[in-house]
Amino acid sequence: MSDRTAGLLTLEELTARVGMSVRNVRFYTSRGLVPPPIRRGRSGFYTADHVARLELVQELQSHGLTLSAIERYVASIPENASAEDVALHRTMLAPWMAEHPVPMTRAELEGRAGRELSPDDLATLQELGIVEPADGGFTVAVSQLSVGLGLLELGYPVEAAKAATDLYARHGREIAEELYELFRTMVWPKYKESGMTPERLQEVVERLKPLSVTSLVSAYEAAMDEAKREGIRRRSG
Repeated sequence: MSDRTAGLLTLEELTARVGMSVRNVRFYTSRGLVPPPIRRGRSGFYTADHVARLELVQELQSHGLTLSAIERYVASIPENASAEDVALHRTMLAPWMAEHPVPMTRAELEGRAGRELSPDDLATLQELGIVEPADGGFTVAVSQLSVGLGLLELGYPVEAAKAATDLYARHGREIAEELYELFRTMVWPKYKESGMTPERLQEVVERLKPLSVTSLVSAYEAAMDEAKREGIRRRSG
């Protein structure tokens, strides 16, 4: 490779780097999800920016987003965003919990429950985010299943499950947006000045995840204790 193309990737090198077919790379380019290749005569070359944006598309796909949803997300990222900036988006999108849902048939799920599950039972487990219909069966968050089944035994109403899920989703989005903005404005600039690589940044975020989850749980517990004390004060008054 000449000095003019040093550091650039051919199409074949790009596909090998991101594990994607030539056809898909060209398709995503045609949809504007990645910029067109850099032309050097009749040849096209790719940069770290192309790699970062394709990896972001793959991350979004892994979350089950449709093509139109991916296009909207990518459109929100400035065109002049660096590869490191795009990598930050991908890193913050990566799942914060290590568990992956396990596919189960209804018979397998009921075997875990030790009884038949009614439509209301399944609806409650679904509203709790423990069970999701998939391919004629279900995907199940196994670590949470015993908790959900215990709630079913206590007659936990599906309406309450739905209301709680909506509540968690609403406040979860608010926390996620504020945490992302904090990281983007207060953490990322300092690491960027030091020349941190996207891989190193990912390691930092991975280390932050358990601390963030623990902090959220602690804050929730403290708030619940205060809410109970306040309730007692109101009743006593």
